[in-house]
Amino acid sequence: MITSVAIQGIKGSFHHIVSQHYFETDIKVFPFLSFDQTIDSVLSKQSDAAIVAIENSIAGSIIPNYALIDNNNLHIVGEYYLDIQHNLMALPNQSIKDIKEVYSHPMALLQCKDFFKQYPHIKLIEDKDTAEVAERIKNNQLPNVAAIASTLAAEIFELTILAESIQTIKHNETRFVIVKQKNSEIPEQDINKASIKFELDHKRGSLATILNVMSDCKLNLTKIQSLPIIETPWKYAFFVDVTFQDYQDFKKAKSIMDIMATHFKVIGEYKNAKL
Repeated sequence: MITSVAIQGIKGSFHHIVSQHYFETDIKVFPFLSFDQTIDSVLSKQSDAAIVAIENSIAGSIIPNYALIDNNNLHIVGEYYLDIQHNLMALPNQSIKDIKEVYSHPMALLQCKDFFKQYPHIKLIEDKDTAEVAERIKNNQLPNVAAIASTLAAEIFELTILAESIQTIKHNETRFVIVKQKNSEIPEQDINKASIKFELDHKRGSLATILNVMSDCKLNLTKIQSLPIIETPWKYAFFVDVTFQDYQDFKKAKSIMDIMATHFKVIGEYKNAKL
């Protein structure tokens, strides 16, 4: 039972929005400005779980977060896809022409960089969190400074939205995962997605062989991501997401891949949020 959750960002952040949507009951939210602090909250048992952004439909995988989950032996127990709409906001009674600086998370700046090409006078500055910038603008009454954040952040911090949906690609989704120290208690019959990690020997066709096992066992590969193994230069670990209709198919594949791989690990078994 999850009664508290750690998030990266403050109220009004996209992680905060996910916490409101994913959990059906009221839940205590602990905000942190970094993913490391968010994960530490779970490891110290301050919070039952953490919400972690793992990939974006525009910018791709958030590689450091894969490593954070893996290195701390956390388990994915759920996922949520959020439609990310970035809005430019500032104190009232200003226009875009008045804005000299925009602070935001690097991922948000990356997703909106084409919008700012038409405003070369604006300086883009990386910051820790989208909503935290909005809060800072309000608290310090900063003129000529704008934030890129959610409509919820604009409401909470009483800012005026100067431009809506400024991300380059209008359909912009981020996948968030819910992680705990212990694996999920979801009944086997409700599990239809899994996240796994494996390493392979440097042999011709080794990756193709293990992918064939997934196919033969009726698993649908929805994501594959390689990460370098720090201790062994030019060797990689593979993080893979698979979906399936019957848990027994995954169970069979799991037993075979455990034998084939040099290191095999199940990172999470949970419900597919895309169904």
